[in-house]
Amino acid sequence: MNIIITGASKGIGKAIAEQFANAGHTLFLCSRGEKQLYDTVAYLQTNYPQCTVKAKVVDMRVKEEVKKFGIWCLEFGVPDILINNAGQFLPGSIHEEGEGVLEQMIEVNLYSAYHLTKTILPAMIAARGGHIFNICSIASLHAYANGGSYSISKFALLGFSKNLREELKPHGIKVTAVCPGATMSASWDGFEVDPQRIMEAADIAKMVYASSQLSPQAVVEDIVVRPQFGDL
Repeated sequence: MNIIITGASKGIGKAIAEQFANAGHTLFLCSRGEKQLYDTVAYLQTNYPQCTVKAKVVDMRVKEEVKKFGIWCLEFGVPDILINNAGQFLPGSIHEEGEGVLEQMIEVNLYSAYHLTKTILPAMIAARGGHIFNICSIASLHAYANGGSYSISKFALLGFSKNLREELKPHGIKVTAVCPGATMSASWDGFEVDPQRIMEAADIAKMVYASSQLSPQAVVEDIVVRPQFGDL
């Protein structure tokens, strides 16, 4: 199968790529950081020689780059699975955030998924199949202190997922919204966190992979995963 994963060079995206690489699929990866991206490609090809990995450096904030990435992926065939994982977390309060924070959060966390999905959907619709995963957040489900514009953007991504699910039912395309709680990733860099209070990226990857393996008649609409001891 052809699997597209954005933000695939670290954290949840890299863990998801590893799950599908282990199963021998063809992966199309992107991220903004060139070194980390190609280090990830080398890691996957070395440890999972049964898979094929192709990658491009893409700034997911830039609409034109996102669309070009989607068109490039389509050159290799119709994607079977799209995982909109690219995202960024900037903590803060709405009334104290700097100029442009909302725009940045919307561009990275919502528009990137919107434009890439729009680019590849015609091919998936024509093939009458496929599965789209949008990596949302617990912040998509309820407001919390210091969430600010990040939470706004993740609420919007969940809304996008729900609307997309309804639209694509007649076309045989599944849509799953994934809402992880605190997960070890770059978002937590600089924070002191008890390892017992935070999930592993592989936990989320396993849930995504398992959901992708169901029969065509079944779809997991929402995945909500929290640390055993609750949200941080």
